[in-house]
Amino acid sequence: AALRIPSNDTTDDALLELCIESASREIDDVCQRVFYSQSAQTRVCAPLSAVEVVTDDIVTITTLTTADDGVTFATTWTTSDYQLEPLNGVAGGVTTPANRIRAVGDYLFPVYESGEATVQIVGTFGFSAIPTAVKQAATILSIRQFKRYDSPLGVAGFGDMGAMRVGRTDPDVEALLYPFRKVSVG
Repeated sequence: AALRIPSNDTTDDALLELCIESASREIDDVCQRVFYSQSAQTRVCAPLSAVEVVTDDIVTITTLTTADDGVTFATTWTTSDYQLEPLNGVAGGVTTPANRIRAVGDYLFPVYESGEATVQIVGTFGFSAIPTAVKQAATILSIRQFKRYDSPLGVAGFGDMGAMRVGRTDPDVEALLYPFRKVSVG
């Protein structure tokens, strides 16, 4: 629809689908997260401390268990034993799923010097709904990739100054995705 191609014109559907899929995976890679929902997943994590675990984006937790012996996930936690953060699902003004778990009350995550993954989470990961800014970035990037077939070797055309080249990154896509990028340290 964004390319103004009539719905009865199916000539480029396979190529458009390829562009949409590759743009979506490129966005996932740039942001270091997925924007779709992955249900019934099991993930294990090594706690940062006895009170904090950093995880992939969490939509819902079905079960949270810990391995107090460092091997067997035998201790089941209830929802009153931990809280998901960011609180209220907002970080930096952007609505986001939880990506940290904090032990509350007298509960502590088992932590070993060797850094074993002692927390197991079963639930739905990713985003419950794709943010509007991410959809817009995917649309722009998909169109950009589709139109690359009209710009061989990165030459978009010729103007008064000579050849106009396609830039490496689209500043609009970069600005739309900036709030959703995970920052890695280390």
